[in-house]
This record gives sequence, structure tokens and C-alpha cells, in this order.
Amino acid sequence: MRYFAAAAESAGVEEERVLVEPATVGRLQEDLIARHGPGMARVLRNGSFLVDGVVSRRPEQALGVQVDVLPPFAGG
Repeated sequence: MRYFAAAAESAGVEEERVLVEPATVGRLQEDLIARHGPGMARVLRNGSFLVDGVVSRRPEQALGVQVDVLPPFAGG
């Protein structure tokens, strides 16, 4: 699991190994909020997950080998 920008700040690390069962985006999101608290909840509210290179916000999405937590990005 890799964290970027505000996600890394909320987690306090840029990378960590996380195992969750069942291995879904929804379960991972619950685990990360329990682990890292309200700051991570704010990031995940509008952020997304990159699962093996594909953006996902669907809770039922199965996790892959590499998961990145992406904070919301501002356009411009």
C-alpha cells in the first residue's frame, strides 16, 4: 500500500503492508479509517484507490497486488 500527499500525511507513512479480509476496497477503507483515524476518513471521503493501476471507488472491488491511496486532486 502506498500513500500520496494528504493520504501519506494522515497515515504518517508513505508505504505500509496491509492485509484485510475480505480483500475488498470497502474493507480496506474501513481498516484504514480504524487504523489512522479521522484524518484518513477525510482523505478517503473524496479520494480514491488505485488497484493495480486502475482507479476504483467501488466498495466491492477486489484488491490486487498493489494498492495506492490517492487524495482528492484539484483541477486547474
